[in-house]
Order: sequence, then structure tokens, then C-alpha cells
Amino acid sequence: MPAKGSSGTRLVALVCAAQVFVQIGAFFWPALLPTMIPLWGLTNSEAGWITAAFYGAYLVAVPVLVTLTDRIDAKRVYLFGVACTVAGHLLFGLYAEGFWSAVTMRALTGIGWAGTYMTGVKLLFDQVDATLMSRAVAGHAASVGISGALSFACADLLANAYGWQSAFVVAALSAGLAWMLVAFAVPPAKRPAPRAGGAGLFDFRPVLRNRSAMAYALAYCVHTLEMNALRGWGVAFLGYVAVTTGAGEAWLTPALVVTALGLIGTAASVLGNEAAIRLGRRKLIALAMTTSILVGGSIGFVGTISYPVAVALLLFYGLIVWLDSSSLTAGAAGTAEPSRRGATLAVHSMLGYAGGFVGPLMIGYILDLSGGMSRPAWGMAFLAVAVLMALALAAFWKIRPRELAGDRGGQ
Repeated sequence: MPAKGSSGTRLVALVCAAQVFVQIGAFFWPALLPTMIPLWGLTNSEAGWITAAFYGAYLVAVPVLVTLTDRIDAKRVYLFGVACTVAGHLLFGLYAEGFWSAVTMRALTGIGWAGTYMTGVKLLFDQVDATLMSRAVAGHAASVGISGALSFACADLLANAYGWQSAFVVAALSAGLAWMLVAFAVPPAKRPAPRAGGAGLFDFRPVLRNRSAMAYALAYCVHTLEMNALRGWGVAFLGYVAVTTGAGEAWLTPALVVTALGLIGTAASVLGNEAAIRLGRRKLIALAMTTSILVGGSIGFVGTISYPVAVALLLFYGLIVWLDSSSLTAGAAGTAEPSRRGATLAVHSMLGYAGGFVGPLMIGYILDLSGGMSRPAWGMAFLAVAVLMALALAAFWKIRPRELAGDRGGQ
């Protein structure tokens, strides 16, 4: 029986705390990008591939790992994912020495993300009362957002104090704490009910026919492309602006700015879900997508004028990008067929991180094709993201997915 009241709140708190510990090292690589590119002699495209390997591995693993939660306890899958995260961070810190070793070990960490991110959402949906679901998803997204934001500042501090290798070793130890927390404090779930009609576990056709869930998933695809392009290259973008405009040793370093961006975005994601409940989910998501098109289309051109302008625009952009994050995931999960919720979240997440794979890679290639980092190159890179978001908005509005039961106008 789903947990209610204080027991449900306690479970949400435990899972959210575990997500902070397991995801704290997720963005150590993009945080250290300005250091690692010259250290290993990487091109922008190669750096983009290392970033994208994380999302590519996620993309391959997530349809298997999350769909398995329709048949076995999500807790078991989650613990496997945490173990992969521990191994990926530890091996990177001890053995990474160039392009191929970095790609391999970031891919292992990506498999870990696949086993923990949407699996954590499924774990909550399996054990939390329906009245808590939307807010549980928002809280889960907030915990991931907080740890992602802290990744940048933690990586910078650890690398400056003890070297970049130590940062990844600490990330592995943190993920180990998450494994112990979930293993010993989170109760097992009831065995999932048999699937109606005897359809195969990995038969995704009924999920693809669910127009509402797919509308949220398609929007999430480009949302994650935009988010990961911003997280993957935000430090490098600000570093370029600081150098070319003579900002010097500004106290608000690129790593601190991107940390603040993640924290602002996390708050925006939670508040965005509350706004979706009160205003309507479709309306909130369309507003966020429209605004991100306007900001994304201009930030690369305008933000390179001065470092303070770049910082202000990037922080505002982060707020807008994250605004509909938990609203999209709650929309997909909430309009899914209950017996196929794991499979629906798998497709949702797979599409999302297909975008997450393309985003950082696309930025790297556009920069190289434009002759390296420059004002026109950054402008074109972010403009390409805005164009894709405009196409996603058109598709979302055409399909017009259902609201959730608790939303204004929901059924």
C-alpha cells in the first residue's frame, strides 16, 4: 500500500537525500573543462564527446533499467545504478589520462545516472500516495538540481586544493554514502501487479501511442538538450567572456556562477510545478519554452559584450530553462498507464537524454566549425538550441497533452 502522511514524506526525504549524494559529482567534468582541454590537448569537439558520452550511455541504458522497475523492485535497480556511479567516478579519478579513457569512464557514470535518476522517480511513484506524487517529483527534481549545482563549486574547490583527480574520488565516496542510505533506510516495495493483456516487458508500442505522455516526453527531449548544453558549456562560455573582455580575476568565478545557476534553476523547477498546478500545466510549459527561445537566441551574441552581462543573462536563462523541468516529468508520469509507468518514464527519459547527448556535442561542433570560440560562434551555437526549442514548442502545442488530476482544468 502506498505510504501516506509522515511516512510518505519521510520516504521522499530519504530518496531526495540519496540523490544529492549520488549526483554530486555528475558535472565535475564540465566544471573542469577549461582546465582539462589544455591539459590533455583536446579539441572542442573531443571535449564535447566526453561530455556527451555520459548522456549517450544513459540513453542506451535507461530503457532497460527503468523498464525493469515494472517487474522488479525499483530499489534493486537503483542500488545497481549507484554502484556504477561509484565505479565510474573512482576509475576516472585514478586512471583517466586522455580522450578514450575519459569517454569510457564517463560512459560508466552515465549508466549509473540511468539507474538512479528516473528510477528514483519510479521508486517514489511505487511507494508514495497519489496525493503526494506531483510534489514528490518536484522534490526529487530539486534534490538532483541542488546536487548538480553544487557539482560545479565542489569540483572547483577540490581541484584547486588537491588536484582534479581528488574531486572524482570524493564524488565516488559520496555516491557510496547514497548506496548505504537507500540499502538500509528505504523499505522494499510490493511486487508490481501483472501487466494486463500479457504484453511483453519491453513492448513500448502502447507507451508510444499515449499521445499525452509522448507530448511531454518530446518537449522534455529538447528541454534536456538545452539544459545540458548550458551546463556542459556554461563554465567555458563565461571563461571565454572573462578573458576576452578583460574581466580578470572576478570574485564571481564561472564555476560559482554556474553553481548559482543550478540553485536558481532548482527553485524555479519546484515553483514551476506549483505554478503548473494552479495555472495549468500546458500554459506554464508553453510560457517557459517561449521565453527560453527568446533568451537562448540572443545570449551568445549579447552575453559576450561584458562579463556582468553574460552572468546576468546566464542566470536568467537558467531560471527559464529549469522552470518546466519537473512539470514535464510529472506530466509524463501522471498521464501514463499505471502498469506501464516504468516503461513510460524509460521512454520519457530516453528521449530526454537523446537531447542531452546532442546538446553538448552540438555546441562543441559549432564552435569548431566556426573557427573556435568567438562572439559569432557562441551566438550561432546558442541560436541553434533556440531554433530546436521553437520546433518543440510547435509540436507540444499541436498535440495539447492532458493536464493532471490536481492541475487547474485537470480531469
